[in-house]
Amino acid sequence: MQWNILSLPGDGVGPEVIAEAEKVLACIAECFEHRVELARGHIGGAAVNVEGTPLSETTRRAASDADAVLLGAVGMPEYDDAPPARRPEKGLLDLRKELAVYANLRPVKAYPSLAGASPLKADRIEGVDLLIVRELTGGLYFGTPRGLDAGRALNTMAYAEQEIDRVARIAFDLAKKRRGKVTSVDKANVLETSQLWRQVVTAVAREYPGLELEHLLVDNAAMQLVLAPRRFDVLLTENLFGDILSDEAAVLAGSIGVLASASVGARRADGTLPGLYEPIHGSAPAIAGKGVANPVGAIGSVALMLEWTFGLGAEASAIDAAVSQWLAAGPLTPDLGGSASTSQAGDAICAAIRRAHGAGR
Repeated sequence: MQWNILSLPGDGVGPEVIAEAEKVLACIAECFEHRVELARGHIGGAAVNVEGTPLSETTRRAASDADAVLLGAVGMPEYDDAPPARRPEKGLLDLRKELAVYANLRPVKAYPSLAGASPLKADRIEGVDLLIVRELTGGLYFGTPRGLDAGRALNTMAYAEQEIDRVARIAFDLAKKRRGKVTSVDKANVLETSQLWRQVVTAVAREYPGLELEHLLVDNAAMQLVLAPRRFDVLLTENLFGDILSDEAAVLAGSIGVLASASVGARRADGTLPGLYEPIHGSAPAIAGKGVANPVGAIGSVALMLEWTFGLGAEASAIDAAVSQWLAAGPLTPDLGGSASTSQAGDAICAAIRRAHGAGR
C-alpha cells in the first residue's frame, strides 16, 4: 500500500516531534512493506515567516490532495499581538475547514508505567481508558459576529442540528466498538446551544439501542474527570468544552506530551477517510530547539492515522506496543522524569518496532 501524506511541522517544538513521527512512519513502512509518499509544507508562524500567511493556497491544495495530514503545532509568541489574519492559529482553523474535519478524537489512556507521573493518586487513574470526541468546526471559535473594539468584545456560540447530529453519530459508532457508553457534556441549564445539543444527542441515541447515554454539565464533567475518571468511556463535547476537558485529561496520562489526536469528517466518494493527525500539545516555545520535547503524542498520531485513514490495525498496534515498551523501559524524556532527548526517544521506539516486526516478516 502507498501512503500519500502531507507533513506540516509548524512552530516551536513541532518540527522536533514531527521528525520523530516521520522516523517511526518510515520504520513501519519498511517493516510492513508499504510505500510512503511524504510531502512537506508550512503552517502557522512558520508559514507567515516564509509565505506571508498562516496557510497558503499551495498548502491548502496539497492538504486536500493528500490521504492524510500530519501536523506538529502552531503558535509563536512574536505573533501574539498580530492581526487575526496573520495569527498562526488561523492556519490551523483554516486547515480544519479546508479538510472538512468536524470530529476531533482524543484517546486518553493511563499507562501503568506512568502512574507516578500523574499528580493524581495511582489507584484513581488505574485502568483509565477514555475517548474524547470533540466537535471541531462550530461553536465559539467559528461563530459570527465576533470582534474586539473600543473596550468591548463579542464572540458568538452557534450550533445547527446537523452539526451536532453528525459528530454525535461518530461518538456512538465508536462507543459500539468500546464499552458502550457515551457521556454527552453540555451546559444545558444556562445555554440555548447546549439545550439543542442535548435534544439532538438524545434523539441520535434512540438509534443506538443497547448503548448507554448520560448527560453531564461541563462543570460536573470537569470535576468527575479527576474524581472518578474510570466512569468514562466516550465523552462527547462541543468545541470549547472539548478543548478544555481534553487538556485537563492529560493529567490522567501523566504528561500532555503522550497524547495524540485525530480529526476526521465524512468519507470521500471513494470510501477513503481523510484526516488531520496531531499531538494535542501546543508549540511549547519555552523548550523549542532544546531537543527535549516528548515525541510520543506525534508518534501516537501516526498510529491513529494508520488505523483511521488507512485501515491498518496491525501497523497501528505495532506503534502502540512500542510506545508502551518505551514508557516502561525508557530512556524517558524530561517531562516524564528522564533525561533522554527527543531523537533518542524516537530511536528507542523504532528499535522496539524493528525487534518485533523486522522487515519482511
